[in-house]
Amino acid sequence: MAASKIWTRVDYEKDGKQVGWLNLPHSVNRSAYGNIAIPITCIKNGKGPTVLLMAGTHGDEYEGQIGLCKLVQKLEPSDIQGRVIIMTACNLPAALASARVSPIDEGNLNRAFPGDPDGTPTFAIAHYIDSVLFPLTNYIHDLHSGGSSLQYMPFASIRYGTDDAVNKRALEALKAFNPPTGFVWKHTADQRLGIARAVSRGIVALGGEFGGGGAVDIKGVKIVERGLDNLLALIGIIDKSKAHPVETPTRLVELKGRDYYVYTDEAGLFEPAAELGDWIKKGQLAGMTHFVDNPGRKPVPSHFLMDGQVICRRHFGRVERGDCVVHLATNFEG
Repeated sequence: MAASKIWTRVDYEKDGKQVGWLNLPHSVNRSAYGNIAIPITCIKNGKGPTVLLMAGTHGDEYEGQIGLCKLVQKLEPSDIQGRVIIMTACNLPAALASARVSPIDEGNLNRAFPGDPDGTPTFAIAHYIDSVLFPLTNYIHDLHSGGSSLQYMPFASIRYGTDDAVNKRALEALKAFNPPTGFVWKHTADQRLGIARAVSRGIVALGGEFGGGGAVDIKGVKIVERGLDNLLALIGIIDKSKAHPVETPTRLVELKGRDYYVYTDEAGLFEPAAELGDWIKKGQLAGMTHFVDNPGRKPVPSHFLMDGQVICRRHFGRVERGDCVVHLATNFEG
């Protein structure tokens, strides 16, 4: 595959703090020689591990974007040993539009890996992250939330790969991050996902969902800020004395397969029957789809197929056939 067309004046091998941009050539009517200027920060002090911290993969997921902006302001080279690379708005067009996907190409950055240097902007960004940044990196944290359409119980997460040693290190990092809930994704190894791609490269990779509903979750931002300090301390990039004491051990949960999701069979107005955090039994009512344009038609029920805890619920009331309205998690079994 061809080399990335993205260029930057940030030197990843230079000590110090550089706050700059990845310039993606983008020739349009208003700017013939223009670029999409994607913010990137590199903070380096001598030899040591590298961590890549990402947010704004989806533009309407805000807790990570805020947490990383605050970290850029706070962290100085004298605070660290090693290198921290920070992308506060990976898919910048989506972030500026407060949208899940880019308004330029309708691209979902978290379904675009390994990307394409000659593709549309979203795929070009994915290719740069995969081909330039991932090879520099020992640890990654890609910070997400439910965005506009979903509500999540806040959690940090890992995604198991085929290397048991990497899985073990990732679980250690997840526990060190110390979210109230730690999620282990065992379902889907879709290589279009940034984290799945990183795991396949042998990188210790974390993710997470820290809020949702298109809002900024105060608790979620605090979990991100606290957790990033703990992660950097575990890696040895900042002094271990700067880690926060464990107040409550992380409760580990997992998702085993597709049957823990509930999908709608009809388009209409969905009335949920379960709240975030509820414990569910197989066969229990998940909700009813109503037909306000045809009130004489009986509502259509949706039911849970498995036992578990509601960890995610749809935020929007209107649904189309095939929308996910809720999904469950179960206690982690190792």
